[in-house]
Amino acid sequence: MMKDQDQQQPTEGHSSFHPSQLSSQSIEEQELDPSRSGYRNIVEKGVWLSPEKGQAGEQGDQEKQQGSQQKQGQQKDQMQTAPKEPIPTSLDEILQRLEADIGYKTSFDIAVREMKIGHTRIAMLSMSGLVNSSIMLEVLKRLSFLQAHQIAADALESFFTYYIPSAQVRKEDDWHLILASVMGGECALFVDGEPVALAIEVRNFPARGLEEPSLEKVVRGSRDGFNETLMVNVSLVRRRLKDPKLRYELLRVGARTKTDVCIAYIDDIVDKQLLQEVKRKIEMIKIDGLPLADKQLEEATIKRGWNPFPLVRYSERPDTVSSHLLEGAIAIFVDTSPSVMTLPATYADLMQHVEENRQTPLVGSYLRWVRFLGIISSLLLLPLWLLFVQFPEYRPEFLNFLGPKETGAIPLVLQFLIAEIGVDLMRMASVHTPTSLATAMSLVAAILIGDIAVQTGVFVNEVILYMAVAAVGMFATPSYELGLANRLVRLLLIITVTAFGLAGLIIPATVITVALAMERSVNRPYLWPLIPFDLKSAINILIRKPVLYNRTRPNIMKPQQSERMPIDDEQKQDNDGTN
Repeated sequence: MMKDQDQQQPTEGHSSFHPSQLSSQSIEEQELDPSRSGYRNIVEKGVWLSPEKGQAGEQGDQEKQQGSQQKQGQQKDQMQTAPKEPIPTSLDEILQRLEADIGYKTSFDIAVREMKIGHTRIAMLSMSGLVNSSIMLEVLKRLSFLQAHQIAADALESFFTYYIPSAQVRKEDDWHLILASVMGGECALFVDGEPVALAIEVRNFPARGLEEPSLEKVVRGSRDGFNETLMVNVSLVRRRLKDPKLRYELLRVGARTKTDVCIAYIDDIVDKQLLQEVKRKIEMIKIDGLPLADKQLEEATIKRGWNPFPLVRYSERPDTVSSHLLEGAIAIFVDTSPSVMTLPATYADLMQHVEENRQTPLVGSYLRWVRFLGIISSLLLLPLWLLFVQFPEYRPEFLNFLGPKETGAIPLVLQFLIAEIGVDLMRMASVHTPTSLATAMSLVAAILIGDIAVQTGVFVNEVILYMAVAAVGMFATPSYELGLANRLVRLLLIITVTAFGLAGLIIPATVITVALAMERSVNRPYLWPLIPFDLKSAINILIRKPVLYNRTRPNIMKPQQSERMPIDDEQKQDNDGTN
């Protein structure tokens, strides 16, 4: 067997190894667990490649001679701002550098295994808790059984070509990049006297199971949702979009956190100018880290100042993200975050829910209208009621029944403000209350802002009624961020209506509408299809059409292919006859 192996020519890039060198158990573990191998893989031209190869893609002529597919898979490592530093050739010097640079012998989770293979000293560096111990053990076993006569003069080349039982192995000659790879969960193999190290794919990140997102529950539909592991999340989308044109580009953001950010899109649908703009914004981020993941990335890329309205859409559902990708949108995955950003996002996008598309077109349209009505009520119901009660001259005759008989000792506007703060306190308390105490907390809240509050004269009955309707409308808003922004607008309108009457309603509402009309989400108008007006798209938003009748993608996305399902006239007639 060794004779056959010696006849093989070493290859650069990813090493190949004989199946007999890897136990069937190790193979199954690597294939079945996406978090153990292939975590840094991306898709380019339908082929899985290693983005770390792209990080070292300009390091020598040998990498330049890789196949065209590997050239297409080269990625930008945004955090490679420091000048290239060679790896020390002395193993003793390497260990000293590890103590100074990453805290070896100080941090307990940094593991270094020194060995002597034949007459060659080696050291393996890894991060405990981020590696697959079974693959690490397999690597150590293979190396420990080697004899001196089995190792060629170039020991590192022998290890790379024949003896490392891992699906992904690459050479690295940059000290900073090899340390970044280790911090990301890979294992580094240093050989005494060699200025090159081997980066071995052994990742196994801790991850929770797949659960249905609590903010996007449906009666009918899939129950899986994203978790905090990037590879799992992109796999859930690829499972739904088995399209060779689906692309996953990987970038790193943060000088210290080096957070993996994945840009997902369908290559022959997405607007290339939009894609380049999104990539440019991410590449220009200069920050030490993204410990809060997607939210900090959004604020760093979408510079909106004090605008409370969300300019991107968050989702934890793979089917929702897949639907946006098919429309020509861009999805951004951030490692350690279970939420995925889709952009561009308009105000109308944030008002839609996947449940509407899980029902029949008529039922889905009804649910959509009810949801729109709830959102409008959460915005305007309280300011309008306050206007009609405090300024009766503006109240129509058929609404003369509005208004309490007695306003109480506390002014109505103050009652609304107290009720708003009380609802927010209950919402925050429900988030921080343990599940076992949630029922008790609900009872306390009902007592505080219920019948007792009315009996003591703090609130009047109608204030509690309309406040409850507005709160239900806010909770019916699909986008949590949009619901909070609408609440701020409602508070502003309540105050201005109390102070200025009808002008306090019209002027602020007009100013906010004009400001939103001028707002853009990645160069797309935020109030589309109202401003600019698009009748066909507005009808599609108001009415949930049957799937076969919704044949075009939203023109706001400027897709390369506007047709969803180009069919001939005969097939169209068959579809019309069936329906």
